[in-house]
Amino acid sequence: MSLDSTALADLAVQIRLWGKELGFAELRIGDVDLSHIEGSFQAWLDAGYHGEMAYMASHGSKRTRPAELVPGTVRVISARMNYLPKTESWRAEEQGQAADKAVISLYARGRDYHKVLRTRLQQLAERIEKAIGPFGYRVFTDSAPVMEVALAAKAGLGWRGKHSLLLSREAGSMFFLGEILIDIPLPVDEPVGQHCGQCSACMDVCPTKAIVAPYTVDARLCVSYLTIELHGSIPVELRPLIGNRVYGCDDCQLVCPWNKFAQAAAVDDFSVRNGLDNARMVHLFAWTEEQFLRMLEGSPIRRIGHERWLRNIAVGLGNAATAMRGDAEIVAALQSRLAHPSEMVREHVVWALGQHGVAV
Repeated sequence: MSLDSTALADLAVQIRLWGKELGFAELRIGDVDLSHIEGSFQAWLDAGYHGEMAYMASHGSKRTRPAELVPGTVRVISARMNYLPKTESWRAEEQGQAADKAVISLYARGRDYHKVLRTRLQQLAERIEKAIGPFGYRVFTDSAPVMEVALAAKAGLGWRGKHSLLLSREAGSMFFLGEILIDIPLPVDEPVGQHCGQCSACMDVCPTKAIVAPYTVDARLCVSYLTIELHGSIPVELRPLIGNRVYGCDDCQLVCPWNKFAQAAAVDDFSVRNGLDNARMVHLFAWTEEQFLRMLEGSPIRRIGHERWLRNIAVGLGNAATAMRGDAEIVAALQSRLAHPSEMVREHVVWALGQHGVAV
């Protein structure tokens, strides 16, 4: 397969059109040179900021050198897909959650984005193949050793914000990223400049001060890491700071000025399921493992398992004591899990009961 410069330019235009048809908000094309971030990425690893996420340190240089990960790669098609079910007054609603409500990150309330994006990126690759014949490619969505934000920034989808997420002037940060590594030398798009200026809203609002410096997050302190990636007990000193966030945390995005431009999802997959935008923690805490698996089938939340689900909610119920100390329903819910077979769950339940002044 050999295409001249005109055919390559035409193909790039067509790829963007196909992407729109498949529900992507924007697609851009970048090269694979990430040498400018290798030093800072290694320093982040050396500082231990990746915590238990050993996969971040594995694969050697492949993470910052896509052509080593997928030999023959010369370009990356970076795509963003918006996930907000709606845009009107969404930030005000998210910031007003009651103490006994479960706060679940917006991106996790619908269908698992891994499946949605991967399927549609694969369909895009197949459209390209149908148009030009066989070519080398591999699809990624928050998977394998791929530096998604860096690649997206290189392709001009946005810039890396101080909270380390990608920011777009047109769409804020409420979107997913995916990419196709390809061996077709398509014309590349230009990166965009940084537009955070002197703003430090995301750093100031972080409940655990996990953004230890502009553009640098210590994952070990991040609520998203603590409630999703961490497999063991949540450090006692961090539990009160988590509040009622039981899966992930959107605080840094809620205050970001650029998210006034956040766009609604173009696909229905990210619509809220099981009332997860307004669920009481005592109700979620009562789910058996069978209910957990059934209710969250197709959800990204399912991957943390029932044990960590209960661990997270126990912390949230304990923190509800700041506004509802000794609430009979909350105390009864916690006491119902005192005999749970998991030592980790029991330990977090005992801690939570202590916050309500109930000794065990």
